[in-house]
Amino acid sequence: MSAEITTPGPGANVKVLRLERGWLQDYLAKRAGMSKSMLGKIERGERPLSQSAGAALANALGVTLDELLGPAPVQAGDEDRLKELRAAMRRFDLPTGEPARADQLEADVAELIRLRGDANLTAVTEKLPSLLLRVQEHAHRTGLPRDWTRVAEVYSTVYWLAARHRWMTMAELAVLKQRQAAERADALTLTVAARDEAGTFLNGGDFGGGLALVDQAIVRAESTLRGRERYLGLNLLHLRGLTLAGRMGEKKAAKRHIKAAQATAEEIDTDVNLQGIHVGPENTAVHVMATYVDLRRFTEALDEGESYLRAGPTLPATRIGPLHMNLARAKLELKDREGAVDSLLTAWDVAPQMSRVHPTSLELSRVLVSLHKRSNPKVTALAKRTGIHL
Repeated sequence: MSAEITTPGPGANVKVLRLERGWLQDYLAKRAGMSKSMLGKIERGERPLSQSAGAALANALGVTLDELLGPAPVQAGDEDRLKELRAAMRRFDLPTGEPARADQLEADVAELIRLRGDANLTAVTEKLPSLLLRVQEHAHRTGLPRDWTRVAEVYSTVYWLAARHRWMTMAELAVLKQRQAAERADALTLTVAARDEAGTFLNGGDFGGGLALVDQAIVRAESTLRGRERYLGLNLLHLRGLTLAGRMGEKKAAKRHIKAAQATAEEIDTDVNLQGIHVGPENTAVHVMATYVDLRRFTEALDEGESYLRAGPTLPATRIGPLHMNLARAKLELKDREGAVDSLLTAWDVAPQMSRVHPTSLELSRVLVSLHKRSNPKVTALAKRTGIHL
């Protein structure tokens, strides 16, 4: 196999953007606060581009993190559906005049959330445009908070879909509309909207801004939520907070959010699906494991992840797929390349559509293929799935 994989991907994009500017590695490395050796390994596919390193390089290059990682291409047949979805989003305050049955809407939203949990991006894309128009129409007709919660829930899924593909213009518009709907709903729905809004900061590499937004939302949630809803909302926000802190390398902030997330998860007892997002002990364990990887606590991450899997996970593919990606990250850093390949292939088996577009999956594939200098059936299978030419 070649020493350098030139297939486009997160790490390879760094070199493309650097050469577009006519910069030498020394110059970019200095601007990003990293060694030339580290930058060279990232560009050659000998070391994966982490989100924290990616944010530093994006800032040095004058782009956002999502721009550095590169948007996922629109799949054949989805262009028309995405046009319809954008049109539905524009008509947020323009009712269609077509009545919709409340019971059918409830069933359709439940089906959408199930498809989201399965990480079925194609089916979610197909279902969203019509459903969004109908839930908006119904909420305008009734004006009831529960119906505006349903609108916010659908917009949360629009954000999820757009963020997975790094279509950030759509993602940012989605969270804006989600917040507008949430303001007509209730305090818990507004908390979910704040979590997703902080996600756009995460996607763009502005981890500090996202963390500040989370802290504001926590203060508001503590004063507006009561009972079980309070634990649900706070767990949701602390999960976002620990992820942002981990990406920043802020150990104290990460520890604070981890402790708070675990405490609220104990009160919830069993994971529940809150408007398409899981909160509770299991998802907390999955998030903590990922943050350990971000903080370079690889052995602890591996122990946490494998312990969770031994206990028998019940979370859906949208959470288990990234769990295996993070296991692959930890194993690669611990020099277990074969184990990393196995974990990444498992992520593909669990959530193939997500793995096809997820930057961690793409980057790990690029690096693992590059590092294997001899024929390996598993690596060959991984390269084929990712579209890397050997």
